[in-house]
Amino acid sequence: MSMTPTSRQFQRAVLAMLIGALAVTAACTRTKRENRLLFGGHYFPVKAKPVDKKVSLANFTVTVDKASQSPDDAREAGRHGGTVYCIGNYGTSEIEWSLGPDSDPAQLRIVDDKLTFSGTCQRP
Repeated sequence: MSMTPTSRQFQRAVLAMLIGALAVTAACTRTKRENRLLFGGHYFPVKAKPVDKKVSLANFTVTVDKASQSPDDAREAGRHGGTVYCIGNYGTSEIEWSLGPDSDPAQLRIVDDKLTFSGTCQRP
């Protein structure tokens, strides 16, 4: 038996590495797209994060990018982003919004095409 790999074994190894590289690349792409929400026919990149994770994960902000496409749909994308954040961290969708999707539209500001909400996840 020969200990040197045959060209067929080499081809299989290269193919396996390529498939692995494609899978990793696809996973990275999918992760970036998971942050986009479709509301009213528009995609909104949404990011929810804690205000200060060293203090508490309950207080958070949600930023909705490309909000000028449709401010009303951006509000709903922000509501969804906050709900997903609270369910993921506290197991509940209950949120006390300090500035949220139901706030008076005059209070909401779109800065650099981003709409930002802030709220607190309520414990179940």
